[in-house]
Amino acid sequence: MIRLGAGLVCAAIAGMAAAQDIAVPSGAEIALMEVVLEEAPAIARFRFLVPAIGGGLSFSDVAADFAVLCDDYALPALEAQQVQVEAIVISMSSRQIALGEIDPATPQFFEQFRPENGTCIWEKF
Repeated sequence: MIRLGAGLVCAAIAGMAAAQDIAVPSGAEIALMEVVLEEAPAIARFRFLVPAIGGGLSFSDVAADFAVLCDDYALPALEAQQVQVEAIVISMSSRQIALGEIDPATPQFFEQFRPENGTCIWEKF
C-alpha cells in the first residue's frame, strides 16, 4: 500500500487533485484527506473530509457526489499519472481518522467504482 506523500505518484495525484476546487451536487464543502494505492488487487482509495455529514447530511444527501468525485476528480488524476487500477473507492468521513478505523461518533460513507472506457461504473460494495 502506498499512502499520500510516500511515493511520487501518490503525491502527484494528491497535488493535482488538491489544486482543484471540488464542486459536488450536494454543495457540501469537501477536501481531499488522502490517496491510498493498493497493489493486489489494484485499488485507489480517495478519502475525503466532509464535515457536514457529521452535522446532519445523510447518505442520501451526498449519494450523487460519489459519481462526480470518481468521474471528475479521481479518474482524471489517475489517468494523468498513468495509474491503472481495478477499482476506485471514494470515501467520505466527517473528520480525519485512520484508514480502516471505526468510530461510532464519526460517520463514514463509501462507494466503489470500476474504471471503464474513461468513466466510473458503480459497483455494489
